Amino acid sequence: MRLAVRVTPKGGRDAADGWALDGAGRPYLKVRVSAAPSEGEANAAVTQFLAKALKVPKSAVRIVSGETARVKMIEIEDLEPDRLAAAFGAPPAG
Repeated sequence: MRLAVRVTPKGGRDAADGWALDGAGRPYLKVRVSAAPSEGEANAAVTQFLAKALKVPKSAVRIVSGETARVKMIEIEDLEPDRLAAAFGAPPAG
């Protein structure tokens, strides 16, 4: 499954702040991490946070696009929509 995530680095804590829609009406998950955006620290924190929240191995979570952007496309292997909804609530219809 692919998931759009908007990341706020240096956000004080590692947490999900719910869902939102972009300008085109596509849903994305808002995530904040305490790590700084330098040297890939924030990217590593995001993948680790998502793996823990979704109860999947860290190796199952990877950034497929947007490594240096605020909005990233994350691929999570073998993730069912019900597990995503259980962890973060159901995404808004987009």
